[in-house]
Amino acid sequence: MGEDMLYEMRIPPGITERIMAEVITKFDLELKTTDDGPLLYGKKENLENAQDHIVKALNQRIKELEKND
Repeated sequence: MGEDMLYEMRIPPGITERIMAEVITKFDLELKTTDDGPLLYGKKENLENAQDHIVKALNQRIKELEKND
């Protein structure tokens, strides 16, 4: 029963369009626009996997920027 439920996840500031496109495609999510900002919409497991992917991508970008300093 709970597997068919769909959930929303807010997108934190600073997420690039490339990362958004990756997670929407890879994890079968929808992008919704609200007055409070964009949301990812989909199954809980897919949103959790997308969140992990976003965190890893941001951490990788931070490491790249630190190397250039």
